[in-house]
Amino acid sequence: MDPLTGPEHPRATATNGDRTHVSKKPKLSFITESEIREEFSHHQPGIARINNGSFGSCPASIIAAQRRWQLCFLRQPDDFFFNHLQRQILHSRTIIKDLIKADDVEEVSIVDNATTAAAIVLQHVGWAFAEGRFQKGDAVVMLHCAFQAVKKSIEAYVTRAGGSVIVVHLPFPVTSNEEIIAEFRKGLARGRANGKKVRLAIIDHITSMPCVVIPARELVKICREEGVERVFVDAAHAIGNVHIDVKEIGADFYVSNLHKWFFCPPSVAFLYCRKSPGSPDLHHPVVSHEYGNGLAIESAWIGTRDYSSQLVISDVLEFTSRFEGGLEGIRKRNHEKVVEMGQMLAKAWGTNLGAPPEMCPSMAMIGLPSKLLVLCEDDAVSLRSHLRDHFGVEVPIHFQAHRDGEIGASVADGCITGYARISHQVYNTLDDYTKLRDAINQLVREGTTCTMLQSE
Repeated sequence: MDPLTGPEHPRATATNGDRTHVSKKPKLSFITESEIREEFSHHQPGIARINNGSFGSCPASIIAAQRRWQLCFLRQPDDFFFNHLQRQILHSRTIIKDLIKADDVEEVSIVDNATTAAAIVLQHVGWAFAEGRFQKGDAVVMLHCAFQAVKKSIEAYVTRAGGSVIVVHLPFPVTSNEEIIAEFRKGLARGRANGKKVRLAIIDHITSMPCVVIPARELVKICREEGVERVFVDAAHAIGNVHIDVKEIGADFYVSNLHKWFFCPPSVAFLYCRKSPGSPDLHHPVVSHEYGNGLAIESAWIGTRDYSSQLVISDVLEFTSRFEGGLEGIRKRNHEKVVEMGQMLAKAWGTNLGAPPEMCPSMAMIGLPSKLLVLCEDDAVSLRSHLRDHFGVEVPIHFQAHRDGEIGASVADGCITGYARISHQVYNTLDDYTKLRDAINQLVREGTTCTMLQSE
């Protein structure tokens, strides 16, 4: 429903199972480069913004659509609440259901972000420990590079209730899925030691730092074979970045942010909870009068707040349809471009990619020259800040510590311990990446090290 045209607008009439979400308009031509520039003209000028992965990006047309919904509420809040809000959230959930190939719209809830989804799932696991349904010492298995918010949620909900945590350390740089699978199997075996059970496995679909596409479907299958009770896939970066088929992946819970790679304004995410005979009774951590009406309904009203980012899903789908191939075409081109730019940077710096192209989404890790001496997390932060403040480049820097006995990537002049994580989105151009290339080359040429940057 367009908030300015009233409830009879075609977008307002979507119901469960309706697959015609966007009005069929004749396609005269695809979006032009100048139109793309206009859609993102609110980005700060002069900044090489190659960090879409952290906060995403929102086109001007979607910001305008969001503003219309905000005004719809502010003009007449009661009419908005009673006649429009829930219907439009259901419309958004229905679109998401089809995009991720879920069976039932009741499996899809809209929440603020992946952090909220993690709290929902881990709150349930914590209750199971506290109420004695899980035994003290039973395990939650997670990857070492999981988001910090997930690690803190485990601390808040699981370990304090008596659960143990098994951390699977993944290799990086990585060359194949088999390396990840082998380490994951070892982690599950540790979780089952001494007769204990693995109650939950948390699997990233795309790790953040370092960035690698994880073979989620294969790891979920292993969990099923090994008797893991529940599997939660944290796919914060996934939608718009990799292909998603939740039935094919097979996890019990799957979350992805819609504001990272799906062009929504922040913050909004979906949480998929697979329907099954033993489906758990999940609840939103913010309790409202909707408590007990199912997670999707609980999540659709958590008190008076701005729900507009949840209401523009159909507008985003219409925006992506302006590109050749729609969302899938955008995803494929972003992947191809980020690999191309990553290889260009690696060649210029005499380094290499942290993962093969097929394990890169629309982001890639590129080794930095060892002469920069990225030797700790503080060095990575200092280099990132220096690139932003002195060169107008926004890019995350990763410090890769080597564990005992582990051999990192090496180049002619030393061992690589620093990586730049680049992203590619529709607004990026070649100049963004040459700006980063030239900045790093200048620092190396001038003999600058991260130790020197920290003393500035």
